[in-house]
Amino acid sequence: MTAESSPVQLDFTVNGAGHVVRAAKDKPLLWLLRDDLGLTATKYGCGAGLCGACTVLVGGEARRACQTPVGTLAGKAVTTLEGLAPPDALHPVQQAWLELNVAQCGYCQAGQMMSAASLLKHNPAPTATEIDAALAGNLCRCGSYPRIRQAVARAAELMRGGQA
Repeated sequence: MTAESSPVQLDFTVNGAGHVVRAAKDKPLLWLLRDDLGLTATKYGCGAGLCGACTVLVGGEARRACQTPVGTLAGKAVTTLEGLAPPDALHPVQQAWLELNVAQCGYCQAGQMMSAASLLKHNPAPTATEIDAALAGNLCRCGSYPRIRQAVARAAELMRGGQA
């Protein structure tokens, strides 16, 4: 057993709830979320950080959960799609996705929405070019890119007080 695969105790926050877990430092966050915490919105896509299906927020920044070792999370806040909004509400990104009927197969959408939420946190009025750049690492096999782009623009409008 290597030092990286030796179990350690970690204390961090997921979707606003504190968690203390025992896991190998090199265990990918994706598997901790899905297998240990039962949060399955975050999807396994490629396992190499290339497709974006596993995108979550770590400290408010978009990160690929398949490439984020749990050993780097001590004291950090992780947000998955399940925690993007309170249970009785929708985040503007989620609202826009529903309004514009974005999802086709839906597999990539959690990662798309998390990348969009990160973008809008830092840039409340992105241009089409900025939206494309921010979501360039999120692949959609169905080709829903035009609707995704429209939904990000709509979410930005909702966040600035646009009508629902």
